[in-house]
Amino acid sequence: MARLRTNCIERPLRMCYEMLGHFIGSHPWWFLIAPLVLSAGLGSGFYLLEDRTSNDIEEQFTPLDGQAKLERKYIQETFPRNDSMFSRLRLSTDGNYATLIATSDRNILTVDSLQHILDLDFRVRSMIVYFDNRSFEYADICAEVMGSCTSNDILDIIEYSANNIDTVNLTYPWYYSDSKNIPLYLSLGSVKTYEESSVVESSEALQVHYYLREDNKTKTDLWLESFINLVSNKSSTSIQVSYSTSMSMQWEFRKTPASVIYLFSITYATAITFSIISCWRLDNVRTKVWVASCGVLSTGLAVLSGFGALLLLDQPFVMTVASCPFMILGIGLDDMFIMISCWQRTRVLDSVPDRLADAYKDAAVSISITTVTDALALFLGYSSPFGSVRSFCLYSGVSICFCYLYSITFLGACLALNGQREAENKHWFTCAKIPEDVPCRGSKAFRVCCVGGNYDRVTEKEETEPLSFMFERFYGPFLTHKCIKACVFVFYAGYLAVSVYGCFILKEGFDIGNLALDDSYIVEYYNNQRQHFSEYRYNLMVAVKHPLRYWDEDEQKLLRSCISSFESLNFVNGTFGWFLSFLQYANATNLNIGSQEAFRTHLLHFLDRNSMFKQDINFTADYKIQASRFFVQTLSNTTTKDLMIGLRKAAEESPVELLVYHPAFIYFDQYTVIMDNTIQTILVAVIVMLVVSLLLIPSPLCSLWVAFAMCSVLVGVTGFMALWGVNLDCISMIHLVMCIGFSVDFSAHISYSFVSSSKIDANEKAIDALAHLGYPILQGALSTILGVVVLSMSGSYIFRTFFKIVFLVISFGLLHGLVFIPVFLTLVGSRGAWC
Repeated sequence: MARLRTNCIERPLRMCYEMLGHFIGSHPWWFLIAPLVLSAGLGSGFYLLEDRTSNDIEEQFTPLDGQAKLERKYIQETFPRNDSMFSRLRLSTDGNYATLIATSDRNILTVDSLQHILDLDFRVRSMIVYFDNRSFEYADICAEVMGSCTSNDILDIIEYSANNIDTVNLTYPWYYSDSKNIPLYLSLGSVKTYEESSVVESSEALQVHYYLREDNKTKTDLWLESFINLVSNKSSTSIQVSYSTSMSMQWEFRKTPASVIYLFSITYATAITFSIISCWRLDNVRTKVWVASCGVLSTGLAVLSGFGALLLLDQPFVMTVASCPFMILGIGLDDMFIMISCWQRTRVLDSVPDRLADAYKDAAVSISITTVTDALALFLGYSSPFGSVRSFCLYSGVSICFCYLYSITFLGACLALNGQREAENKHWFTCAKIPEDVPCRGSKAFRVCCVGGNYDRVTEKEETEPLSFMFERFYGPFLTHKCIKACVFVFYAGYLAVSVYGCFILKEGFDIGNLALDDSYIVEYYNNQRQHFSEYRYNLMVAVKHPLRYWDEDEQKLLRSCISSFESLNFVNGTFGWFLSFLQYANATNLNIGSQEAFRTHLLHFLDRNSMFKQDINFTADYKIQASRFFVQTLSNTTTKDLMIGLRKAAEESPVELLVYHPAFIYFDQYTVIMDNTIQTILVAVIVMLVVSLLLIPSPLCSLWVAFAMCSVLVGVTGFMALWGVNLDCISMIHLVMCIGFSVDFSAHISYSFVSSSKIDANEKAIDALAHLGYPILQGALSTILGVVVLSMSGSYIFRTFFKIVFLVISFGLLHGLVFIPVFLTLVGSRGAWC
């Protein structure tokens, strides 16, 4: 079969880069200094870093157009908050609060334990804080109910006396007093009741809240900080105290970037060391020590320019972007190793401009493919509904473009200057001219330190490196043996099977606690909250948006049926609201509410006696009910995703127009978009990568293999990510988007080298491709892994997840580039196909 080669773009591109290489080789100093000046100018944007930092958790880690945000807006407009009648149940946000959980291994409801809690409660309430040279305490800023601070139910029940616990019969989950019914499940956790009774026998945890007004944020933030300082070491032998505030997660999240700053120095030191070692030659002239160092510097300049440019353009800087330099380092070093490998295959006796032109002709297209695919994948990720993903993709994509620009210009200039030194046979360190051969009486030390400049007299090229020689003489022939090919297919089938299994067990969901560092005080609080207070999950509100004739029996039945549809859900514990309470009140007092006027008259009287319910009804000017709401208590016997979707589905199927809302839904909305958005981004990226491969690789079938490799790597990363305990959330989505581009790199290098090989036999073409690019690919993979391995020591979930996914994508990309794709290409080639 005749070969079909689509080199209408690849061939002119090679010619352009050949001319560019010759020009840079002729004027290296221009291209060395210009990137330094440009980086210095753009780097001035870092002065704006503090102003551009945007680490608001809701803004960056929830869908920008999430349904819950629209629902919250409706709730806030329809049921405005009454500051004089605070109700935790009716909050449309998380509120402004401090809270603590006291736990005990045995029973928290003992006199000794309760006395410790009461003492701590007294200290919190009497704590003096200074603002604007004036002192204030909790009573001055507390959320109020009819002129008094909100209290904690369990402490009210025992009347703030620990000894009273022995005289009170607590019932769970509700405590019924003469005046009201108290939801005790909000205060007590891990409760044990007496057999066949609701009377509490013991409890392992007790939680108290201190809600604050929201009229002066600076003032309340000072109080919250003082609260944290006060309770941070108040555990005792009888109780352990964990604590948090409404601002704790935001404050702890801001500490994350500082926790990885020291890792940057370790990473770049490791990268420089590895680059120098891997580019070191025993030949004192041909060694590429300075080129390796400049390659690391080039990646640093790319980050400086990319970040600085976007900061100057007023783009928000989110903490997730802090992992970008580690990725850019790997990409830049990969390009550097490819360029050095291509330089070493040029004729030593040619002029420096000619050598650089030949190197660019071979290398530039290869690194162009990977740069275009990496950048396009990230720019496609900018369409994500998550602000954190958008910011990461934008900063990374722009930085990759600068990395490519500086690899072509700055690194090329360094290669040219290093080539000039080699042409004059000068020592790499002293720059003194040294002999090529050892004098007759020269010592071994002289041979090692003062001799260099050898090359292959037959090919007129630099001597082959040992590892490149190994790929050509041993690994290539070994991999292309028929028996080994069969083993590769079996191994690939196993890899694919495990990967697909992992994809099926992949979990969705983002634990907001993961935004804090591992040693944060709120980690213990979230653990206790999950362990002791998760049985009764969320008390959410259901708004009746449609005006009803509440006095009409048919419409009463209709609303009752709507409420019953929620109560029939297996994860709903019960419902509560003004409508049901008013009907019970009317039945108990034999009131006639069958007419509009009677209903309205008795309702207003009922609301005067139960003023909290006034916040649940939206009246018109003439006291007609325009909208109302009731509340649903849920249990923890289902997943968060199923709970939210189930409740929304029940509301949609109701004959009355309903809206379901809870402040936590703002974060849970990710469940509705994360999977679909990830799949959509990946599918579009696969198509785009295929188009890029078809344009730049002069073989359609080999381009299909590159697209296949990308899909295969993505399936592997997703599957093994699940097996490694990483959920699909907005953090891992960031890294999966990055993975799309990374997954192409090594396979594209090998495929392009395979197509470009002058050999005829498919096996020989594969061996030639491995001999030329096997070692640079291995160098690039190891440099990337070394660049991120330090993140495995990070105390942040975000950076550890970055390490895990990068490790997987590089490992599987290397596996495909050096094992699977070479074998697959030989099979296609052996059938006389287009490659």
